[in-house]
Amino acid sequence: MGVSGVGKTTVAKGLSTVLGWTYAEGDAFHSEANVAKMAAGTPLTDEDRWPWLRSIGEWMSAEIAAGRSAVVTCSALRRVYRELVRAGRPEVVFCHLVADPGLIGDRMERRADHYMPASLLPSQLATLEPLEPDEPGVEVSVDGEAAQVIARALAALDLQPPGTRTPRDTRTREGNTR
Repeated sequence: MGVSGVGKTTVAKGLSTVLGWTYAEGDAFHSEANVAKMAAGTPLTDEDRWPWLRSIGEWMSAEIAAGRSAVVTCSALRRVYRELVRAGRPEVVFCHLVADPGLIGDRMERRADHYMPASLLPSQLATLEPLEPDEPGVEVSVDGEAAQVIARALAALDLQPPGTRTPRDTRTREGNTR
């Protein structure tokens, strides 16, 4: 989760690749009307977002029902949005990507393949409600290279790629070390 331009797609694709999990781009769940509105520089309203968030939640429910772990991007800027996405899905954990607004703005100005203009960053930052302590999730800085951010996200989420070993307990039943 996080504002546009913070790196959600890059990090989510990296996590899904490293973990072998299913990936979905939250932007793909937007209606054509929402995309057109954002492309024109008009911020979305809550009424615009509710169907989009429900679609993401339905996709997550299908992944959970199929027994698949997954990563999906979603700005999830407000707590009420996160509550809707997580409703009936206690497995959902958020990874809030954070960065200095100047860095995000620079990234948005440089990307040519996205409909969201940098002019909407201030409205996203104004809407953003960071994760609260009682919400399931972590905050991860996006400073540095993508591989560093992905490694930080894995560590913060306490996830390990398949085939990675954790240190074994080397004590015997009697408490002696082998």
